[in-house]
Amino acid sequence: MRYDAWVWDREDRYTVSPTPEHATTFIEENVAYRGVANSTKGKVEEALARYHDWLNRTHRVDEWGHDQIFNSSGGDAPRDFLTRRERRQLREAALATGDWREASIILTCLDAALRPVEVRRARPGWVNVANELLRIPRSESSKNEQDWRTSLTTRSSNALDEWLDVRADDDAYDETDALWLTRVGTRYSSRSLSRLVKRLCSDAGIDPAGRTLTLYSLRHSTGTYLTAERDLAATKAQLRHKSAKTTLKYDQVPPNQRRDALDNI
Repeated sequence: MRYDAWVWDREDRYTVSPTPEHATTFIEENVAYRGVANSTKGKVEEALARYHDWLNRTHRVDEWGHDQIFNSSGGDAPRDFLTRRERRQLREAALATGDWREASIILTCLDAALRPVEVRRARPGWVNVANELLRIPRSESSKNEQDWRTSLTTRSSNALDEWLDVRADDDAYDETDALWLTRVGTRYSSRSLSRLVKRLCSDAGIDPAGRTLTLYSLRHSTGTYLTAERDLAATKAQLRHKSAKTTLKYDQVPPNQRRDALDNI
């Protein structure tokens, strides 16, 4: 496989296990600049994601918390994201469960656009209710690049505050610093988070309409609408992108909005 050969050449060692950092660098410094169609680049990304999922399950390599940059079906707009109405429906369905664990996960992910690996690593120390922020240390962020300060709405901060009170009285958390555990006492994975999102979408009456709705659907919707409301700089900061190239896929402002902007300058 070209990717394995690239890793071995980069590390000057044979049979070294690729890491998530290798995968991200391979996409951003190699695949992104190939003289092929973006749909082809998207297929490479998807194959690499499947490969790293296998490495995670069989070789104990960390999960690859990656936002797909290129669309394998052509065009680079994020796929499978929630509409504004669906975001509201999902939020209401999560709150209607009366389960502050689930509600706080969904509301936090709608604001902070957390990746599955970030939900898995999240700790109570990340939460700053008073200032309505998540503070993600460099050592615990998915890219390990820098400390992040991610904004939260008041409603999400309140949900986290309620959850922290419930968590403090739950014996399941006596021996762990995980912010959230599943009902069976394990840390969340991409699969368990996808099941949660699909169940709550069903409860909310959200029709998938051919989409694959996962935690990334929440993240992609946050990026899409934050870009429309603010700008790419705000989206890059909120979604914690290392590369501006990754943020460009959210620049899908409709022509009429662009026209209005031109009229105003």
